[in-house]
Amino acid sequence: MVFMDFGEGMKKVLLAGIGAMAATADSAKDIVEDLVKKGELTVEQGKVVNEELKHKAKQKLKDHVTVNVVKDYRDLMDAVDDMSEEDLDRLMDRIEAKKQASENPPEDTPEESKEDEQ
Repeated sequence: MVFMDFGEGMKKVLLAGIGAMAATADSAKDIVEDLVKKGELTVEQGKVVNEELKHKAKQKLKDHVTVNVVKDYRDLMDAVDDMSEEDLDRLMDRIEAKKQASENPPEDTPEESKEDEQ
């Protein structure tokens, strides 16, 4: 009878081990699912933060470029002082063309005048 008790004890130990493994597997499954959900949430939060950072970076760049453009053209005389001879010649040509255009505005052609009257 000692052997039968030993066999019953082993059976109980074996079943207890299997039960513990099953419980551990269920717990592990729940933990893994929870971690996956948290990971997905973290990925979504990361996407939102990334979009916010992109927007802020674009805004900062836009502000910076605007400031530089305003600063560079604020004092035209300083800009002229820094120009090369070639740039000065091109600037003079553009100024001369602008003067001529303002002194001699383009006249309406007869076809354009007819369209304006209609």
